[in-house]
Amino acid sequence: MLTGDVRPTTLEGVKSLAAQLRKKRGIKHAIALDIAAQAANCSNFRNAQRLLVQLGQEATGPYVLLSIYRYDKEQRYACGRETLKIELSRPILEICGRYALKRVRGFGNLRMVADDHFICDDLAHSQAYARERLCSAERSIRFMEYTGLCPPRSSREAHPKALTQDQLPNRDHSTAWIDPASGQFILVDEPYGNAPDEIKRAAWAARMGWRIVKTTWPGMYRPYECDLYVATDAKSGYNLDGVAAKIDAMPAPLAAENWSGESSSSWDTFVRPLAKTAQDVRRARCRGTIYPSASATSVPYSYQLGSTRRRPIGELGVVGHIEAGSIIKAVLRSRHRPSGVWNRLSPLRSTLEDWMELERRRGQLDGPEFFQVYYGETVANQNHLDMAKSQAGNIKMLGDLKRHLEREYSDCAPLRQQLHRIDMSISAIQKMRPTDS
Repeated sequence: MLTGDVRPTTLEGVKSLAAQLRKKRGIKHAIALDIAAQAANCSNFRNAQRLLVQLGQEATGPYVLLSIYRYDKEQRYACGRETLKIELSRPILEICGRYALKRVRGFGNLRMVADDHFICDDLAHSQAYARERLCSAERSIRFMEYTGLCPPRSSREAHPKALTQDQLPNRDHSTAWIDPASGQFILVDEPYGNAPDEIKRAAWAARMGWRIVKTTWPGMYRPYECDLYVATDAKSGYNLDGVAAKIDAMPAPLAAENWSGESSSSWDTFVRPLAKTAQDVRRARCRGTIYPSASATSVPYSYQLGSTRRRPIGELGVVGHIEAGSIIKAVLRSRHRPSGVWNRLSPLRSTLEDWMELERRRGQLDGPEFFQVYYGETVANQNHLDMAKSQAGNIKMLGDLKRHLEREYSDCAPLRQQLHRIDMSISAIQKMRPTDS
């Protein structure tokens, strides 16, 4: 229903095109407005009113669009979409890097389809849930925008030894943050109101040499239900009061009860105004709204609507999975690999266990032995344990595992993701210094 090469970029342009369409096609003005808005890569005229600027006005500043599609079984399977536009002081990727956003509350399963647009491929079970998810992401963005803090780059940064050895009393809904200017670790804790024992917390702070400051801002997790505390190592001399002051100066947090986004009652793909190509439109489509089907190289985990996970065609077989589990267990038990390898091999074995579940035949691994393949107390075979006593042995085993997966499975994105995890593990082991062993 688009109109050839005519692509208005302003609201006035949409209105002008709609007037031409109304006269040429003899259609109602409201219908013409929606068609003209689609030519501007907006879902309808209401969407264009929100996203396009009036002719003669300055272009809007930085912003980000967040979209979640929904399928509400309790409302007679009503479908729809919720989109939130967040005005920013600077582009989202300057506030927080693309991969770091994955560790931010509310952004965990949002996929970046453009520098200013993120969507969720999982369908929300209700409109209220979708709105709350988007509001949670907005509160996290605001927190980073005002404080300048970012998520830790690694698990080591996220778990200082002081906190693993002696936990903050009554810690709840806590998140880890880093000041990129100084590298200082900041703990943000959001327990429910009046829940923490302040006496125990004060004793903990004195014992650990930390400072804890309670802010007045209603918080990111559940505003007005939880309190927000910031804490850090006082011995560093870090200006924690300055961070608390920035938090207190933040505007009131957005809540689902005060929804200010756009709501649609259909699964029509929402496309950002600056999208230009057919590929932009395809990328913006929510995968959860597509009925999954098999391809030449991969199959879905499930053929139900909303299933987005896929696995490669092929089978490792029970013996092959036992071999893979033995290798992974041996490398993870080895002293001759860096700690970061755990972050690569842990999701790898979880994925392979899922594939094994879908590949096994009736009567195969029906009992507790199924869970012993990749987890449990059963150790790797002795040959693999012996090879794990050196960096070279670990590298050889992971190389063998990679070749085994390549041989038994079709080349596709799900497989390449797992092979990349193996490659990153091998690279990390190769970079170890001999003294690290």
